Amino acid sequence: MESLDLIKTSSQTRLQLLSKESLIENCLILQDELARVVRENYRLRSEFISDLQLSLIIDEQLKDLKNKIFGSSSEKYNNPNPKKDSEEKPEKTKKPQIKKPSERYPNLPVREIVVSQEPPPSDDHGSMRPTGMYEITEQLTVIPKKYEILRYKHVIYGSQGKDSDYIQTTPAPDRIKAGSTYSDEMILDVSLSKYLDLIPIQRQAAMARRTALIDIPPQSLIECTHYLAEFIEEAYLGLKTEVLQSKFLHADETPHKMLEGDEKKSWYLWGFSTSKVCFFECHRTRSGDVASEILLKSCCEFLLTDAYSGYGKAVGLVNEERLKNGLPMIKNAYCNAHSRRYFVKSYDDGKGEPEAEFYLIQYQKIYALCETSYVKALPEILELRAQMKPYFESMRVKAAENIHKYSSKSQFGKAMNYFLENYQELTLFLTHAEVPIDNNPQERLLRPHVVGRKTWYGTHSQRGAKTAAIMFSLVETCKLNGVNAREYFKILAAEMLGGYPAFTPAEYKARLASPNN
Repeated sequence: MESLDLIKTSSQTRLQLLSKESLIENCLILQDELARVVRENYRLRSEFISDLQLSLIIDEQLKDLKNKIFGSSSEKYNNPNPKKDSEEKPEKTKKPQIKKPSERYPNLPVREIVVSQEPPPSDDHGSMRPTGMYEITEQLTVIPKKYEILRYKHVIYGSQGKDSDYIQTTPAPDRIKAGSTYSDEMILDVSLSKYLDLIPIQRQAAMARRTALIDIPPQSLIECTHYLAEFIEEAYLGLKTEVLQSKFLHADETPHKMLEGDEKKSWYLWGFSTSKVCFFECHRTRSGDVASEILLKSCCEFLLTDAYSGYGKAVGLVNEERLKNGLPMIKNAYCNAHSRRYFVKSYDDGKGEPEAEFYLIQYQKIYALCETSYVKALPEILELRAQMKPYFESMRVKAAENIHKYSSKSQFGKAMNYFLENYQELTLFLTHAEVPIDNNPQERLLRPHVVGRKTWYGTHSQRGAKTAAIMFSLVETCKLNGVNAREYFKILAAEMLGGYPAFTPAEYKARLASPNN
């Protein structure tokens, strides 16, 4: 028995030794092959490096290979601490390379300034002279807004014929507003400063006094915004047509203050949009009649709103007319962000209803699936949305079972009532891929107006309200399409002055993407 064990042990030992010997042999073969490849590689490059450099490089390569295969000379094959052997030394983190301003902002023009001096006095190194080389440093700078007077000198021509008293003056070029004492550039800047950058007119006038010591009447600057809006209204109407031709629409409204006249009260800015186009209209009422008037001219089949009853009324009226003419009906879809907010409010209010947490968790799961669907094709979107249905169903069942336990006036009771009463409209998007889960995109489009009215408060006339609607429509559509609004307005005005038809931001984007541009 002992003899058998001895034979077995001896065999295992030989096997281990054989494995080690075989491993070493293979490593040596690989080492030789690497050396050959390295030498061949550097032989081809030998005209660029010396023999000494070549020898050093090869030796370094071989040294690295030995260390990787065998470890350092002090290490043994039977490592008593395999953990240490496997641990890798942390790599030294390289400091991030700071890009020059011209690298960070390649679209900006570069103004070069040569920094020179009198040659330094001669010293032990001899006299100094320019080498033709430069050390480059860069800074990002800004040119503050400046005001200047453009004085046009129109050449006057006189007759050389028998009617020597006849003269003719060179006509002025076409402008956004003929006869205005403000240039087209200023009209554009004032308008976009207000509706793009949300700088109120009074503040713009104050900035002019501070930076240029000039006193511009605010009313004159307000007139500039009207001039531009009236000039480009054709582009706005094209925008509206583009929106109303869409099968799906977002809709929302927000108060708009009328500051003077008989209409001194809250008007409303109504907004309708798709994923790439939007338009606004200002009306004196929040009645559903406004929405019905707009929707009657549309091709809309799905309308996503916040469940305001005015839209329900409008859809009902429009569907009656469409039924008479055999046209597709409009389906109401409601915003799930509003539904979720009701549960958030009930969870976060003074009492902190713990039951609301269940609904918030379900919505969290739903929105997680929704985030992954944005880049998918329509069939894939519907597959993902089918996975959301059990979460909606679980909320519906739980709300139906527990709603009698809570007052309809409590925050949690209101949240459950809203969810149950609008369940069909809240879940319509599950079976229609073109319908988003909520109305947040439209709310974001209205936000600049909401922010702006806190500083300029409102408009003084219906003319001002129309100007705001036109400008916000075009500016926000530029944002939706990733278009530089200032460039768009500049080119739009220039082409319209040249007699060309107006175009929308979406058409401008398509033009930029065209290879013939």
